[in-house]
Amino acid sequence: MFEPLKHMLIKEFHQIFRDPRMRAILFITPIMQMLIFGYAVNTDVNRVAMAVFDLDNSVSSRELVSRFEQSPYFEITHRIRRHGEIEPLIDHDTVDAVVRIDKGFEQSLLGEGRAPVQLIVDGIDSNTARIVLNYTQDLTDRFSRDQLLRRLDRLYGARKEPAQLELESRAWFNTNLESRMFYVPGVIALLVMVVTILLTSMAVVREKEIGTMEQLIVTPVKSWEFILGKLIPFAMIGFLDVIMVSFIAVFWFDIPIRGNPLILLFSAGLYLMTTLGIGLFISTVSRTQQQAMMTTFFFIFPATLLSGFVFPIDNMPEVVQWITYLDPFRYFLVIIRGIFLKGVGIEILWPQMAALFFLGTVTLSLTLQRFQKTLV
Repeated sequence: MFEPLKHMLIKEFHQIFRDPRMRAILFITPIMQMLIFGYAVNTDVNRVAMAVFDLDNSVSSRELVSRFEQSPYFEITHRIRRHGEIEPLIDHDTVDAVVRIDKGFEQSLLGEGRAPVQLIVDGIDSNTARIVLNYTQDLTDRFSRDQLLRRLDRLYGARKEPAQLELESRAWFNTNLESRMFYVPGVIALLVMVVTILLTSMAVVREKEIGTMEQLIVTPVKSWEFILGKLIPFAMIGFLDVIMVSFIAVFWFDIPIRGNPLILLFSAGLYLMTTLGIGLFISTVSRTQQQAMMTTFFFIFPATLLSGFVFPIDNMPEVVQWITYLDPFRYFLVIIRGIFLKGVGIEILWPQMAALFFLGTVTLSLTLQRFQKTLV
């Protein structure tokens, strides 16, 4: 009964593994990309290059500059003597921020109890600019508090600390708030999607181009056997890629996997069912491998942007948020982050699993229907 399927699988495995370059693409490339992307996807801001323009050069201004120098978040790389030096430093990306302390800073601070300090930030990268502003605000707040306590010492002869609120914060699942912990699981989902869709999008159209489709039509291979024969090898490769890149995430990047690995593999199966179905559907509607390649990239790019991997879905317009429900990457992203970082199980992730199952069923059904039409 399954003899045609068996021969179909043997043919596919032979066709995939006979080319050494294809073997490298299937197994070496995902590992290299995981290592590169794992280091690249990092939005943490440390050692911000900063220039100082101190026109006051007083004890108080030098103390403020010293606070920046001692901070682990800033690195004073330039000391400016003229105002005209500021713009070239920022234009050439030499520094990310400039602190300007005007003349009379200490006199205003000791006399009026307040003195302005200007922070000039390169706003091209809004994320980095916001973080630099937050770091600077925190540093200057502590400086202001210390100055206030010294002022109280001088006025009352004894320290009387003002009432203040002490916030005790605790970050769950990512104690040190490292961006790599958030992005690396997403890289796993992205690599699996790219590899499986690219491979399967060439599967049927390649048979058309090399002239073997007509031979397959006259064989006793049924449509569902042909589709399974194309799916199963790539599904096995997809599972192997998931395992390999997950090992790299855990043992190389120290990303904890707090959930059940079996649930991860089960969810990966649902995800692969969807991505493989999309790839095969692209292959059935394409006339050439070039068309299939271009269509694949036209799908992968918006799928990545709309998944929440780069930009939060809640920040998107409502119409775009509805479109994201058609993106399988969105659902697997929630699943893989939940399993890796939160350790949650099926009782929490079942809506995403159900969505992947539904999308996979629909795409495979459309693929089978489309392939039947091409056989007629």
